[in-house]
Amino acid sequence: MKTLGLLHTSATLVPIFQQLTSEFLPNVKTFNIVDDSLIKNVITCGELTPATARRVVNYVGSAEAAGADYILVTCSSIGAAVEASAALTKVPVLRVDQPMADRAVLSGKRIGVIATLPTTLQPTSDLVTRRALVANKQIELTSRLCEGAFDALMSGDAATHDRMVAAALRELSSTVDVIVLAQASMARVVETLDPAERKVPILASPAIAIQHLASIL
Repeated sequence: MKTLGLLHTSATLVPIFQQLTSEFLPNVKTFNIVDDSLIKNVITCGELTPATARRVVNYVGSAEAAGADYILVTCSSIGAAVEASAALTKVPVLRVDQPMADRAVLSGKRIGVIATLPTTLQPTSDLVTRRALVANKQIELTSRLCEGAFDALMSGDAATHDRMVAAALRELSSTVDVIVLAQASMARVVETLDPAERKVPILASPAIAIQHLASIL
């Protein structure tokens, strides 16, 4: 039986991925490593610093040492460190948003990226651009930052967060072919939209990443 190690920067993601792995990877053992100081450091510094990247690499190494046959890192803000760690391990390492980026590139030329944190918007937009180059496809990328939405969510005002994200989704859906959610926390907002407002595919990384792993594990 294969073993999947998951590295999270928020404990809130553990049950989400437990449900997905139970559904799509019933014959794969899983374990979780959680350290929310990683994303807190990124937010405080406004970027992924070398010190935080080194810690990500160390955690990935720990997951390999714990017996993981495959490692999934579920935070988009630390994507660059995830890619660096992949070169240092003997098992495959996947950043959660890569399968989503690949699907977006296949879905249309005009791609929108929405985030509530600038530290997530930039890495995700960069990833989509690079995956388009790998696919030899020209794209037009539009990025939207829902400024203030993340702070509202962290202060307990989920309603304001959801309202801001929903407004951005409605606006962007009129100008692009597909929308990428840079953070998994925004996925639940999609369900609140009227079906008529979902004019284009809206992609969230967790399910797409696990479905991708199900096809190769």
